[in-house]
Amino acid sequence: MPAPRSPAPKPPPSPIRPATAAERRRDEKWLLEITSLPTAAGREDRVTGWIKRWVEARKSWLTLEEDRWGNLVIRSRRKPRPGVAPLWITAHLDHPAFVVRKVEGRELELEFRGGVNDPYFVGAKLEVFDARTERSVEATIRTLDAKATPFKLVTARLAKPLAGVGPGSIARWKFPKAAIRKGPSATRGDRLLHTHACDDLAALAAAIAAMERFGKDPSLAHVGLLFTRAEEIGFIGTIGAARSGTIPKGTRLVCLENSRSFAESPIGGGPIVRVGDRISVFTPELTNRIGAIMLEYQKEAPGYRFQRKLMPGGACEATAFASYGHASTCLACRSGTTTTWSTSTGSRPARPRRRSDPSSSRCRISTGWSRCSR
Repeated sequence: MPAPRSPAPKPPPSPIRPATAAERRRDEKWLLEITSLPTAAGREDRVTGWIKRWVEARKSWLTLEEDRWGNLVIRSRRKPRPGVAPLWITAHLDHPAFVVRKVEGRELELEFRGGVNDPYFVGAKLEVFDARTERSVEATIRTLDAKATPFKLVTARLAKPLAGVGPGSIARWKFPKAAIRKGPSATRGDRLLHTHACDDLAALAAAIAAMERFGKDPSLAHVGLLFTRAEEIGFIGTIGAARSGTIPKGTRLVCLENSRSFAESPIGGGPIVRVGDRISVFTPELTNRIGAIMLEYQKEAPGYRFQRKLMPGGACEATAFASYGHASTCLACRSGTTTTWSTSTGSRPARPRRRSDPSSSRCRISTGWSRCSR
């Protein structure tokens, strides 16, 4: 008679603990730095440069690979536990922005790579960068061709000449310096991030902060990061990674996103476990497991808040990954603007100043990755 099998050994407990005050300050410093970087679909150089320097400083325990699409994959140098499927946290490197097509003196023609409603263009102030995205000059949008394809076209006039501005230069709406300020419920400790590019650089900063916290944990060696390019113009990097073998078979993907707030899913309500978007429902097993993790953590930290919602409009990278057979789901942070994106009052609304809840973007969520991995 065969001897009874011994039960499979339990994975070692994760040493992840609540972030210290110093770690929170560091995470928020990175959040402000990363979301202030100029970026556009196909012109994500400043963001990828920041990430490469970050990994280089940690090359003793992290590796970085760049696939043919320009996507970045960050993994632990440790060998994963046998039988544990890879778990990758994903975010995209771009944000809606302008790219210069032509320059004639102080007159520019720019294409807009992304999706923003027409009232936000004509008369708005831009920040136009030189080719190295090191210096910038103000410009004003003069005309909009909203029917141009494949991208909307605008013309703008520079406030003064700037050497180095030419085809390929990035431009974005001109905002004050990024800052974290008191939110509407300051007595509860709420704060809001006011910055240039929450979608999706705030999520990218959260992924970086999480990896900093648990990247040396041997029980989490199977957890990696995937940062994709050109999401705003059709999931180009996402689809490339899904089709070309960048993502190992059996990998579970947790996409970090930012999306517009609504009355039923407000800023300050905590991160959102997305169950799907307007195209598909995400992988139920993965979505449900993350929802369970949130509930477990809520028992340990009663003040912790989260939401579980369907994204009624738009599409998410999780749908693109799932379309190619990869198990995927999404966690989202709510963001907003100085006015609602859909406002149409007959006059030009305020510039789209992005706001987000930094508590949803900090690596407090890292506590859950060890539990999800099991």
